[in-house]
Amino acid sequence: MIWELIATVCAGLGAAGMALLLRKLSANKAPRWLIPVFAGAAMLGFQIHSEYTWFEHHRSRLPQGVMVVKTIEQTAIWRPWSYLYPQTLRFIAADIGNASANQQDPALKLVDLYFFERRAAARRVPQVVTCTHQAQADFTAELALPSADSALSKDWRPLAADDPLLQALCGNKTS
Repeated sequence: MIWELIATVCAGLGAAGMALLLRKLSANKAPRWLIPVFAGAAMLGFQIHSEYTWFEHHRSRLPQGVMVVKTIEQTAIWRPWSYLYPQTLRFIAADIGNASANQQDPALKLVDLYFFERRAAARRVPQVVTCTHQAQADFTAELALPSADSALSKDWRPLAADDPLLQALCGNKTS
């Protein structure tokens, strides 16, 4: 975050320098208020640009085998442009490449989910996904693993048949 602040200040200083050069080239006929306007516009423009490119930058840095399974787009009243084009400020990625199947029941998969949020550290949450029941749960010692013919406990959350996590782990093997 400190580097982004430094880059924002540098963008403002650079634009203020261009406005100052514009004033000098016009023999000081250009208004003085152009300098802070240029600086402010450049700083605001840089911040908007960095917020809209944050998701693509982080997605491009994910290692092989890790895929984005959900994006959360946000709008805010203090960002009126986000109503026209919502910003992706959070996303969830799954480590599909290192997911493992249960030895007794291959329809049970253990996978790590990574929660990314702008200006926050990523969090890793291990999850268990059952392809048979199309559900997921947090991986804990108390988690009751279902058999093929048993009902799910309250710890399990159902997944839609077209959920990207379910499709990536189970493919068309869901029943």
